[in-house]
Amino acid sequence: MTALAKLARLIRSKNAGPFELTFDIMFDDEATYRRVKDSGRVSREAVAQRYGLPSRDVKFFFCDNALAIKASIPRPAIQGDLDDADGHGGQQYAPLMDIEVP
Repeated sequence: MTALAKLARLIRSKNAGPFELTFDIMFDDEATYRRVKDSGRVSREAVAQRYGLPSRDVKFFFCDNALAIKASIPRPAIQGDLDDADGHGGQQYAPLMDIEVP
């Protein structure tokens, strides 16, 4: 098993408007991307579990031509709200980093 953070070239999060966060997981080569994709370990359900959401709230897709995985979730607080601790959404990717991939 290998942590996703060791397999991906980049794992990032950012705003997708004031009401959503989006996550990008990008890979350097097709073999590693296919390893992760085919493992089933990175999925709508896995993202939902990591962020305590129902899976229906996660938008999720594989982008084969870019060797990337993308997911979007509702922001826990609207951007700019007093409860918003990360206005740009750039620090929200950490729970994805330790997903174990065979």
